[in-house]
Amino acid sequence: MKKAVLVLSVLAASTTAAWAQSSVSLYGIVDVGVRRTTNEHAAGAPSDSIVRVVGGGMSQSRLGINVTEDMGGGLKAMANMEHRLTSDNGTVAAGDFWRQSWVALQGGFGRVTVGRQYNVLFDLVTSTYASFPYSPYAEEYKPEIGFSLGARASNMVKYMAEMGPIRGGVQVSAGEGSATGGKTMGGYLRYTDGGLAIGAGMQNYEFGSGKKVKATTFGGSYRTGPWYMNAGYAVNKADNGLSATDMAVLGSMWTGSSNGGFGGAAFLAANKRTMWTIGAGYQLTPQLNLGAHYWKAEQTGLAAAAKADAKFLSVMADYAFSKRTDAYVGLDNTSLSGNVSLNGANGAANGAKKRNGMMVGLRHRF
Repeated sequence: MKKAVLVLSVLAASTTAAWAQSSVSLYGIVDVGVRRTTNEHAAGAPSDSIVRVVGGGMSQSRLGINVTEDMGGGLKAMANMEHRLTSDNGTVAAGDFWRQSWVALQGGFGRVTVGRQYNVLFDLVTSTYASFPYSPYAEEYKPEIGFSLGARASNMVKYMAEMGPIRGGVQVSAGEGSATGGKTMGGYLRYTDGGLAIGAGMQNYEFGSGKKVKATTFGGSYRTGPWYMNAGYAVNKADNGLSATDMAVLGSMWTGSSNGGFGGAAFLAANKRTMWTIGAGYQLTPQLNLGAHYWKAEQTGLAAAAKADAKFLSVMADYAFSKRTDAYVGLDNTSLSGNVSLNGANGAANGAKKRNGMMVGLRHRF
């Protein structure tokens, strides 16, 4: 009996040692802001302003779990599950409960990731020429996200690898017979050297009808001392003859703050959109970061009425109380021309052409 107990003790100890190679960590962001916007009421009286508490002004609030297991020989297994929420009322953010849910293997060959995850264009932009150095973009004002065809894709297999200063990635995702589509294929290359980062990427998205939208982007950034400068260009080109279902899917990639909140007849009629961006940031003190970003977008289509322009400007100040807690103040402006309109709070076009926004908030990361 004593021998059996001894054997079991040794086995338990060895099992504990094996499990010690694994780690599970909890992380998250809680961000709450107050935002005021002009020209956001319904058609007929659009000029009234709206003040609201938002559950994510600079960052979308989230709660996630990272798992890593070191299997020896340089091989690791990883997994991630991440939930997004609106911290002003504690509800699930629009979209799926788990915004990320993937498992991966990483070794000398690179990394293979399977599941719902960020697409390659989002990977490229946020790592290479993001709008702000301390947060890739402002959650409540992010015109650039539409050009990434959304931030994530489901049913994806992605491969990433690095060789010195060069990093690359490719992705494939299956629509799996969905009426709305969801097949994707794309890739990117990124080069870094000191404070310089440049890259380019492309992605195709196939709708349920078989029609496609093709997205391409390239740009770069440079850091020197307290300065951060970045610039980029992107274009989306959709096939002609999209169905109503296809248009609804394409529109969902651009609704709300992803395009500054505009719609109207010309927006739905357009099949090509281009955007260029330029921005700069300056770290005034170890705690205070200042930044400004400008976007210029144009859309065209088969009909002359589809032609329209949009200009976006965002100015941010972020003050870090500590490594985890910061406060921010932001101002933004949207200006449209052509047969497009801003949307009201009800999501419908209200006829307004200009909007000013202002927000203040507090963010904690753990």
